[in-house]
Amino acid sequence: MDVLRPPLVRIGVRVYRKTLIQEQPFPHEEEEEDFYTGPGDGADEPCDAFVVEETERGFQCRVEVPSPLCKYIIGKKGETKKRLETETRTSISIPKPGVEGEIVITGQRRSGVVSARTRIDVLLDSFRKKQPFTHFLSFPLNQPTIQEKFLQFKEEVLEKCSKDRGVSSSLFQNPAKLHLTLGTLVLLNEQEIQKACELLQRCKEDFVDQITGGQPLTVEVAGVEYMNDDPAMTDVLYAKVHMKDGSDRLQMVADQLVERFVASGLMLKEWDRVKLHATVMNTLFRKDPTEERNSTMTGKSSFKERESFNGQNILKLFENFHFGEVQLDSVCLSQRFSSDVSGYYATSGQLCFS
Repeated sequence: MDVLRPPLVRIGVRVYRKTLIQEQPFPHEEEEEDFYTGPGDGADEPCDAFVVEETERGFQCRVEVPSPLCKYIIGKKGETKKRLETETRTSISIPKPGVEGEIVITGQRRSGVVSARTRIDVLLDSFRKKQPFTHFLSFPLNQPTIQEKFLQFKEEVLEKCSKDRGVSSSLFQNPAKLHLTLGTLVLLNEQEIQKACELLQRCKEDFVDQITGGQPLTVEVAGVEYMNDDPAMTDVLYAKVHMKDGSDRLQMVADQLVERFVASGLMLKEWDRVKLHATVMNTLFRKDPTEERNSTMTGKSSFKERESFNGQNILKLFENFHFGEVQLDSVCLSQRFSSDVSGYYATSGQLCFS
């Protein structure tokens, strides 16, 4: 190949030179006695995302870890911690069970400390994703008029469709907990809850006030739809919602809130757009009357075997059922498995429109 005229490769609007690299064999060089080339050497690990301090004895890095996740760094009989320390030539100090604090990584080599921190971050990220969600962002829909219409809907469904396969009173949502779900969060200590609350308030200042004009959003709840592919094998039936003025402001608020929370690392991205829906019937409710009535928001929130119901007649008879209008004036950071004095979920934080 003529090195002065290398072949060109066009990718999109860019043009790249294609360069042939020929590896040359190098004679074996004797390594230093203490040079470690095992899986945890980490000389090429990225470390811009965290601070590694130089100390009198070497290097040190601190990482805030919620106490429920520390056990995954320790491992069964301490095996994970020992392996990390051995392979990275570091010492890892972990707070006692139930005690909030920092994991401290120390070592004589910066590369070892960086490698240990990177591995711990990967472990924490992996196990955090396996934790059941603890909180969720929601628009409450439990105003008295909506609850009254929902109870009418329930009564009429049971009257007209109770003979359809799987239809029973245990499928229906608790009227006091009717809501729209935006997304779920795993918040494992007070610091993470506080971080989510502060982010909510920044969202209000950054874009929510501009979209809402500092006024409640008038929403109409009307019509029902099913979540899966076959109406004869329905798992979730939900009420549809739309802005009374025909605008997409509710969708804009929901999408931008989720986008901001995903960017902060507090929420995982599941969909390109938030699917605004108010669950009215769910087969998970039948399995356990105490099951948290918010489990439609994520497929991994419950692993119980689902027993579907035939929703064909319900969809036909109640296609345009009108649940009423509601003024949405806040977004709540709601706690799973909780209730306040109104019967709705206890609130850890709130973003008010007005």
